[in-house]
Amino acid sequence: MRPQKIDDTALLARLIDVFRSKGYEGSSLNDLAASAGLKKASLYHRFPGGKEEIVTAVLEHTTTWGKTHIEETLADQTVPARQRLEKVIDNIDALYAQGTKTCLFRALSMDTGVPTLDSLIQIDMNNWVQAFKTFAQEIGFTSEVAHQKALQTLINIQGSLIITKGLNDTTIFKNTLHTIKYLYYPTL
Repeated sequence: MRPQKIDDTALLARLIDVFRSKGYEGSSLNDLAASAGLKKASLYHRFPGGKEEIVTAVLEHTTTWGKTHIEETLADQTVPARQRLEKVIDNIDALYAQGTKTCLFRALSMDTGVPTLDSLIQIDMNNWVQAFKTFAQEIGFTSEVAHQKALQTLINIQGSLIITKGLNDTTIFKNTLHTIKYLYYPTL
């Protein structure tokens, strides 16, 4: 068996960029293969189920990223709570390349007729909300208030990415990430 030209993590990062920029319907196998630096046959070899299998792998990768960089980071009680929140904000900033990258959830949430997409996006979003809710409860907010803060966090992140892209101004994203701290620590 020949060695792979590109490892799985790098491959998924390139595939994510295609889906971010073109969505599911707009991303052709030619686009995906070109971005990956592979021939279409090699892409099919890695993903015999075609585009649906590719997007499923991409979303499973984002689920793993969220578990590591959001859920586990916020839950690590060996680190002071504010530092955990700041680390998560830094992780989100890096994920979206300081606001220059479109949100994958938004790009894939258009009606595609692929039920797997909707369910995987919902799982990822619920995981983010639950992680922020659990964190907010840990630092003293009631379950209801913690849930509202967690939802607002996701709304702020996703909304600011759209506005950042529309106005071509990454300071919007940067400022929004900065203000997330105040949702959890209003007296900072």
